[in-house]
Amino acid sequence: MLAIHPTKLQKVVSTIQKLYPIAYADSKWDNTGLLVDSSSPSSSTTTSSTNVLLTIDLTSSVLEEAISKQANVILAYHPFIFRGLKSITNSDPQQRSLIKLIQHGISVYSPHTAVDASPQGMNEWLVNGLVDDAATQFKSKSFIEPNGKFDNEVGMGRLVELKQNVGLSSIISNLKKHLGLKYVQLALRSDAESVEDVDVGKIAVCVGSGGSLFRGLKGVDLFVTGELSHHEALFFKESGASVLVCNHSNTERGFLKVLKKQLETAWVEENGKGGEQLELFVSEKDQDPLQVV
Repeated sequence: MLAIHPTKLQKVVSTIQKLYPIAYADSKWDNTGLLVDSSSPSSSTTTSSTNVLLTIDLTSSVLEEAISKQANVILAYHPFIFRGLKSITNSDPQQRSLIKLIQHGISVYSPHTAVDASPQGMNEWLVNGLVDDAATQFKSKSFIEPNGKFDNEVGMGRLVELKQNVGLSSIISNLKKHLGLKYVQLALRSDAESVEDVDVGKIAVCVGSGGSLFRGLKGVDLFVTGELSHHEALFFKESGASVLVCNHSNTERGFLKVLKKQLETAWVEENGKGGEQLELFVSEKDQDPLQVV
């Protein structure tokens, strides 16, 4: 497979960063940006097409899919590389994929927490799927952890208060439909006997893993996230709140279709309607590693 030219790769990176600047990301621990640059300046080793595969996790099956679809860029939401590598060998599955990416001329960009923190990003998408007609039902909406560098217009998680309480059963139904799931896990608040007993007025949301972000919040009726530890879920339950847990990447994957449309629009704005073409594909092989059986 032929690689993408460096100037074309930079156009892709620029389009991504126009939507989700690296400055939005949590640089204290996250590894956001262009993680693998397999571009080539040589005309004999480059292709004129710009094909980008969108995925949450860059697994071996997703890599094979990228090769089969002739993608020369993978936008992997979760960083493929987190820590420094002292060696690159075929004995490690991640490093084996890294070698294969370079061999096939595929570059990798990971936006991760830049997407989490954006006001048009993943947390916004998730919280808007909890109720019918979110725009009319929210009394207030804020970031759980606002970023003061951006006048608090960027931040992690979402905290929403509804104009009127909504039944928990309705929220569960909406969430499953929004995420395309048959099942979610529920920790019902300790003083309730059934879902029908619970109405919700204040909701905290965090895609992925929300335990550390939720810590210290008061007066919340419902916590929604991808994963919590046993003790975190128990603490919230015993503190009078209910919890919905959906598996980590299940709270993220549905956003890829939204991201595809965002990138298509941003690409046209950057290059014009008659400009260079960009092909975007949402991975069909990407899935949460944990399944309900």
